[in-house]
Amino acid sequence: MTTQDTEQARAAAYRAAYDEQMRDRGFAPDTPDTERVGPVLRRTLPAQGGLILYRDLGGLDGAELDAFIAAQRDHFAARGLPVEWKYHGHDLPADLPDRLAAAGFVPGEQETVVIGEAAEIAGPPGGAPLPEGVRLREVTGRADFDRIGELAATVWADDRSWLAPAMEEWVAGRDGDPCTVTVAESLAGEVVSAAWMRFHEGTAFTSLWGGSTLPNWRGKGVYRALVAHRAALAVARGFRYVQVDALETSRPILNRLGLVSAATTVPYVWRPSGEAHKGD
Repeated sequence: MTTQDTEQARAAAYRAAYDEQMRDRGFAPDTPDTERVGPVLRRTLPAQGGLILYRDLGGLDGAELDAFIAAQRDHFAARGLPVEWKYHGHDLPADLPDRLAAAGFVPGEQETVVIGEAAEIAGPPGGAPLPEGVRLREVTGRADFDRIGELAATVWADDRSWLAPAMEEWVAGRDGDPCTVTVAESLAGEVVSAAWMRFHEGTAFTSLWGGSTLPNWRGKGVYRALVAHRAALAVARGFRYVQVDALETSRPILNRLGLVSAATTVPYVWRPSGEAHKGD
């Protein structure tokens, strides 16, 4: 078997595990804001909108699928909320993107689902080295979450006012799976990067999020150290995999760290007329 064959087989195995364990979970289906509708989980967050998750569509196709898509759109339209349909590139039917577009859903930027073995990504004891003058610190308080929101707003040049209160919910455990937030800060106390992770209970997966880094600190190993640190946390809690929905800016870095590109995903978003995009 060639190296390419080995990599493809590994990617296929990771994709199968991801589909089985992660595709229609991440939120408890018996909580007030989440309900199962046919083959999907439909989540509603009044401040952010809706999210459609599923493992597969159970064979829905043709006019029946069109009606189902329209029903999800109309559910949120009646509430004046946007909704994201989380589409994966290997979803069936193959013309699902066209059907979503016909219902008024607009595709966002494609991301790559990259997956790796937490023990391999964590590396040797101590993880990846940090650049001189930077330390990692796990945070749990609103003041630090506000600083992370300010960092993200600076890096992405958009409104991230929702992030700090959302982090309070995540860390308090009011939003499903446990969450740990880590900042990389200079010795002077400046937050130069921040990242968080979710421990998906009942699965072998943790998911990594964030990693936004100030421009003058990029290329110094901060992001790499944050990935290794969180992988070590995964190992310590008995989780096998780390998974990231990676933008093209970070995918090559994650591939070099040993995470395998297993699938692609695109957010298809419907928004009420006139609503501005609020960012991810």
